[in-house]
Amino acid sequence: MLQAIGSKKDLELLPFYDMISDLLENETVQNLKQFRHHVQTTRFQHSLNVAYYNYIFCKRFGWDARSAARAGMLHDLFFYNRKEYIRKSGEAFHNKRHPQMACSEASQLFTLSTREKDIILKHMWPMTPTRVPRYKESMVIVLTDKYCALLEVTIPFFRKIFRQRSAKSA
Repeated sequence: MLQAIGSKKDLELLPFYDMISDLLENETVQNLKQFRHHVQTTRFQHSLNVAYYNYIFCKRFGWDARSAARAGMLHDLFFYNRKEYIRKSGEAFHNKRHPQMACSEASQLFTLSTREKDIILKHMWPMTPTRVPRYKESMVIVLTDKYCALLEVTIPFFRKIFRQRSAKSA
């Protein structure tokens, strides 16, 4: 069952799934499961989380939910351990660089609309000040990416605390 963090819904049963199923079935996208992202989450799960919340938000406001979902699934499509990369290369600007890498990789695998490219390229704004979001959906990913990262870091932390307290009181 596919779920987004903070949701109990089976994403495979929603119209959302139909919009991104071809991406999810792609072997290269599946390889994102090999990379840890935001403490205990895989890069695949993080991308799924962002895709789902992009979709929900944009659908609610009548915006391009399909492009938002697809770009959300592809926004971190890069294949190296970012912490090791920063340590070895000395390049502290991975966060500014990886949107271009992800867009390039995604463009090689899939036909992307101009809007989808903008969403992927601009998802790290304002850390990429020269890449100002052009579309509403590009601004949504800026927020959902940070929201999902916050959930991915804090939920496991709080679960651990609650388990420890439950064990002590038992």
